[in-house]
Amino acid sequence: MSNVPRMIAPVDHIEPVPRRIRAMLGGRVVLDTTRAVYLWEWPYYPQYYIPIGDVDPSALVDEQRPHKLSRGTARSLGLKVDDISRPAAGRVYTDDSLEGLSGMVRFEWDKLDAWFEEDEEVFVHPRNPYVRVDALRSTRPVRVELDGTVLAESTAPVMVFETGLPTRYYLNRTEIDFGYLRPTNTVTACPYKGRTTGYWSVEVGGTTHPDLAWSYDFPTRSLLPIAGLVSFYNEKVDIHLDGRLLERPVTHFFPASDRTEARLAR
Repeated sequence: MSNVPRMIAPVDHIEPVPRRIRAMLGGRVVLDTTRAVYLWEWPYYPQYYIPIGDVDPSALVDEQRPHKLSRGTARSLGLKVDDISRPAAGRVYTDDSLEGLSGMVRFEWDKLDAWFEEDEEVFVHPRNPYVRVDALRSTRPVRVELDGTVLAESTAPVMVFETGLPTRYYLNRTEIDFGYLRPTNTVTACPYKGRTTGYWSVEVGGTTHPDLAWSYDFPTRSLLPIAGLVSFYNEKVDIHLDGRLLERPVTHFFPASDRTEARLAR
């Protein structure tokens, strides 16, 4: 039994998107729809599927390559805006596809310059409508250690509770021992929090542990309590909460088979 709320949508589940979805390429809106659907290609979050009629036809390039996929036959599509060309940007499904997908386009997220839900930019992937993210101030003491070295101690953490992930503990910078932290150039983004403004590796005992801590100076509005605070990967450090050592979790960011290489964290 998991000690965090689990994702509940099965793979291939389809639901309507009740939000206006737009995406831009080369400064131009190339899709604009209120008829998108979510499709869960895996349990953690869905992808947008867009009616082809809501994509700017002048930006589409039919690459004349059909593919037999698990959800049906799809034709490969490219995108072209002025001098910007994005081959294999997406695929449009045909009549033999999973119910509800015929005539729908699934674009590769990074082939577009920016995505928007209503008028707010969305990063990395669509927000899962079944995910809740709360940032709550606490007075429960938190201590962060690595190989027996104390990296941070706090009696005023902000705890971030996100469906499907372990609790993250965000600490005031005055409570961090930056003598062990080394700034890096890493930047990641989160659909729920925004884009990071700082990453740090940790150097302890002559060993450098890459990108173990991060911060959002300008998070999304719902996560404003974490602005400027620093969090560490529970998967890679030892967290003591209320004086009790927490078990290091295994997540899809740091699966048990490869806990040292994954870098797509929150």
